[in-house]
Amino acid sequence: MNEIEQVLREKPIILPRYLFNYYLRLGITSEELIILIFIIDKGDKIVYNPEAISLALGMDKYKVMEILNNLNEKKIITITVEKSEGKSEEYISLDMLYKKITNLLIDKQEETTLDNSDIFSIFENEFGRTISSMECQIIKSWIDDNFSHELIMEALKEAIYNGVTSLRYIEKILYDWRKKGYKNKQDVIAAKKKYQDSKKEVKDVFYYDWLNDD
Repeated sequence: MNEIEQVLREKPIILPRYLFNYYLRLGITSEELIILIFIIDKGDKIVYNPEAISLALGMDKYKVMEILNNLNEKKIITITVEKSEGKSEEYISLDMLYKKITNLLIDKQEETTLDNSDIFSIFENEFGRTISSMECQIIKSWIDDNFSHELIMEALKEAIYNGVTSLRYIEKILYDWRKKGYKNKQDVIAAKKKYQDSKKEVKDVFYYDWLNDD
């Protein structure tokens, strides 16, 4: 077992903290997050009992069943059937969640990033002016929201190419990419290539309107 995963398992308070930071990147909704926190509090593996969860959280039982099914389909949890002494019992396992959070933490460690001061300087160079303290706060909020420096740089590049020097425009690009599941530069490049291939056009310079793509 990876050392990071081991720490997550041994210290129950750590996993929820990271889950709050990364649940959007994992494609988890706020309702699913509530169910996950409840399961984490009960242990790594609990009996599948939607009725007990619904009573504890004051949620509709069928809604709980729907959410558990969605988490299972997203491979956040696994629902397994185990037999013991001739009796079958369904369990909810968090193994997949531990592995996904661990991979996100490893990616964050290995990611080559710039200091915040450097990223602000790049924005100033590209905009051709000094950015305001408010603009610095906006850029910092993207970093705090777990957008990598790499992805922010790609969004900046797209904006500059389209002749736009607006943080609002860049922010729309970032959240559009997040909605589409793009996490790094490679994902953006792959999306561009897929779009190119679908249009069967080969151009030296490729224009892509991220904000109006359906």
